[in-house]
Amino acid sequence: MLRSKPVATMNTSEKSRLTFPFQLLPLLLAALLLWTPGIITGQSSASLEAGPKPADVPLDWKQMVGIYADEDSKHSFVLLEQNGKLLWQDDKGKNEPISLMNGLIFPPNEGGSRIGHSISRNAEGVATAFCYLNFCYSRTDAGKDPSHFYQIRPSRPLETLRAEALAASPPHEDGTFRKPELVELTALDPAIHLDIRYATTNDFLGTPVYTQARAFMQRPAAEALVRALHKLQPLGYGLLIHDAYRPWYVTKIFWDATPPEGKIFVADPSQGSRHNRGCAVDLTLYELASGKPIEMPGTYDEMSPRSFPDYPGGTSLQRWHRDLLRRAMESEGFTVYEHEWWHFDYKDWHEYPILNIKFEDLHSGQGLASAQ
Repeated sequence: MLRSKPVATMNTSEKSRLTFPFQLLPLLLAALLLWTPGIITGQSSASLEAGPKPADVPLDWKQMVGIYADEDSKHSFVLLEQNGKLLWQDDKGKNEPISLMNGLIFPPNEGGSRIGHSISRNAEGVATAFCYLNFCYSRTDAGKDPSHFYQIRPSRPLETLRAEALAASPPHEDGTFRKPELVELTALDPAIHLDIRYATTNDFLGTPVYTQARAFMQRPAAEALVRALHKLQPLGYGLLIHDAYRPWYVTKIFWDATPPEGKIFVADPSQGSRHNRGCAVDLTLYELASGKPIEMPGTYDEMSPRSFPDYPGGTSLQRWHRDLLRRAMESEGFTVYEHEWWHFDYKDWHEYPILNIKFEDLHSGQGLASAQ
């Protein structure tokens, strides 16, 4: 049996040899957590990938994938790419392969015969319809005109809607809320880039709504966003922010400007938006090497089924990128909105009040916090 020497009789050098490793333990643990954030969240960068990254497809295919419909029969289909093949998905969700030959597209058997449809294209080469004689399936999603943003015609002049919204008040809320602590996202990490569409004419209203191109979130949500970014960076991606905190009056403008058929894509101001609480973000991926946005199955703010997080169309690579973004965000406490692949709500959104402060009026007394 080994006998331990009483500590009281040890000399200074012997005590140092024993305590030295334990003094380093907190530092070693801290370093480990900094290098491997997935230990806390349970998910690493590698585990974000939903299978091997698919190969890209020819430009011609990407110009054809989309949603098509026959206005007379009301039948529609989705043309998509999967595993290197072009597929025709009917309105019942059934996939069948199609083929291309001599500038014609051959869809699945229709009426017992295999008929080649001519492909109508716009000036950029994007398919806009598949036609046979006087019968056409016309493209119905915004992808048929990618050089212009998907826009709606406001129900009334925007300046009228703006004046009414600024004069109105947010809904009353009962309860106790956390004190707002909005952080400017670009101050947290240089790999967070901005493309604030609502400060430009390149938005769904065709005119600027914000007076400044800035993005803010409540500190816990902002820090979770940065953690998601750090998981994506080793894979070669950064985050491109389209919108974050949104003053309530802007939510009212969007609601009042949008026709009934598009209201599933905008928040009801009588309920307030999670954007108004500083706990929602609209974003996409960009490639770190080039700085270019990543192609997704649909475009930002597009009011069509291509915006749904589970839309089956597009290409395998586009869907892979969309799912990668979702997995990264969900690993840090965000939930995707059921109608928009780009919109994510932070888990604690209900703990913050609806805010109606313009960007230019934000300051330390109005909920704005420093990035430190």
